[in-house]
Amino acid sequence: MDKGWWKLTLALLVLLVSTYAEASFSYHMEDFIRAVKQIEDEDPASGPATVLKRLRRAAGLNDAFIRHFLPDAQAASEMPANLSEYFRKAVHHRVLEDFKEEGVVLTPDGTTVTVAPLLLGIEAGILKTKRQAQFQLTLAKDLGVSFGRHSSGTRHLGPDGCWNNVTSPKVFTLSGKPNLFTTAQINGRMDGMILGAEISANSGCLLKLSSLLKQYYSHRLDRKGMDSAPRLISQHRREIFRLLVFPSPLMRKIMTTVELQQRLTGQPKMKVETKRKLKAVVIKAMKEFVHMYLDCPPIISRCMWGAEPYRGTPTNLSLPLSFLFIHHTHTPSEPCLTFEKCSADMRAMQRFHQEERGWDDIGYSFVAGSDGFIYEGRGWNIQGAHTYGQNSRGYGVSFIGDYQTNLPSQHAMSLVRDQLASCAVDRGGLVSSYTVKGHRDVVSTTCPGDAFYKEISGWKHFGVRRNPPLYQVVSLGTLGDTSPPVGFLSQLFPSPSPLTLRTLPWRACELNNMESSAWHLRGGILPKNPSGN
Repeated sequence: MDKGWWKLTLALLVLLVSTYAEASFSYHMEDFIRAVKQIEDEDPASGPATVLKRLRRAAGLNDAFIRHFLPDAQAASEMPANLSEYFRKAVHHRVLEDFKEEGVVLTPDGTTVTVAPLLLGIEAGILKTKRQAQFQLTLAKDLGVSFGRHSSGTRHLGPDGCWNNVTSPKVFTLSGKPNLFTTAQINGRMDGMILGAEISANSGCLLKLSSLLKQYYSHRLDRKGMDSAPRLISQHRREIFRLLVFPSPLMRKIMTTVELQQRLTGQPKMKVETKRKLKAVVIKAMKEFVHMYLDCPPIISRCMWGAEPYRGTPTNLSLPLSFLFIHHTHTPSEPCLTFEKCSADMRAMQRFHQEERGWDDIGYSFVAGSDGFIYEGRGWNIQGAHTYGQNSRGYGVSFIGDYQTNLPSQHAMSLVRDQLASCAVDRGGLVSSYTVKGHRDVVSTTCPGDAFYKEISGWKHFGVRRNPPLYQVVSLGTLGDTSPPVGFLSQLFPSPSPLTLRTLPWRACELNNMESSAWHLRGGILPKNPSGN
């Protein structure tokens, strides 16, 4: 058998093994960790820094800017053929023309992260580089390149996107044109900074890289949810990062990093006008970053929890709104503690609302899980079906679970009370003087449960206002010279005294503008109107 045949056979075997490796590992963080562990097990004596350097070599993360802070990855041993291509695709970041984003993985909490800045931040932490270097490698790297591509537009950050499959994710597609940094890039850069800083401060407790990633991304919550969760987990990403970085110094460091990267990569010095424009964009982007990723809570999008399309034509809300209506789901009756369970609960509620109730979509604007996330219902701009007669006047936010005798987790309540509401005000969805109401304040129901209602009655913006009047046609006839016949509507005013009947003439065209219709007395003396109409 000649040598040429053996070479061809060997090449085919390598290709088959490599293809099998790619097929057996999805772009889920659990699979990424499994692949990292395979590398570690092949050489148990190798430490995290060695493994990271090998990953950088496989992914091509070894440009002049990176080598300014980290060792040359070319000195690391090559990756086995069956894993090299997988790591290259999982780590090397790019966005294709059809908005497919590569170099990202889906984490167990339902968020998507870019892997490259995550690994760079961890390696910088292991090598105990200065905090400035960790920042430059994670948060500010490639900003100048992104600025050159995406310097126009009103949005500077985002968007997020969705996976083709959340169980075995292979393809991630952005929801629109990418800006300076996508949401996955922001998440990966925050995680790289967080874990790098943690390792740098606790170098005596270094774990295997796979163990560190598993500890951060794969923690399983107990029945207390986030209230009893450890500090260093991905669900705490925004809270931890808020303590690490302050916006003002951040802006100065970004400009310094852009200039350093240009110098190290041999680019000409930035012109004064270009520098001025970049600085203006950075200032705007920083304000946007603080609002979207620090002040607002993390929100799982509809496509990520598997929502069915809206049926019919949605009605847009007229913003800003005046009310935040609080609900509990009752069914599902148990809090959800994982992305998988919360997503399943969202699908079940949407199915019930659409199939059993005949509604166009899930009724709520947003839903709070106990897994550390808010789930998008009808969202910021579409009128919901959550609080009868009041859907156009406020957002309806429900907490998954039955809270007749128990409360949601403190973390879940804080996400809604302190972050979602504030986020709504900042983005123009709620007036600053908005009022919080329980569902039972406007509809005859036990929702949101006795225990939970007592809790929200102590919230800062809580306030019970009188229900808007309810109308009923009590007779049909004429009034004076009125023609054609009009319906007489009765209004019952809430009052400690016996209910008082009043009537008004009504034509079909006036149904949506009852407040402007003239009141007419039919017998007796017209009492004082408690509502002021």
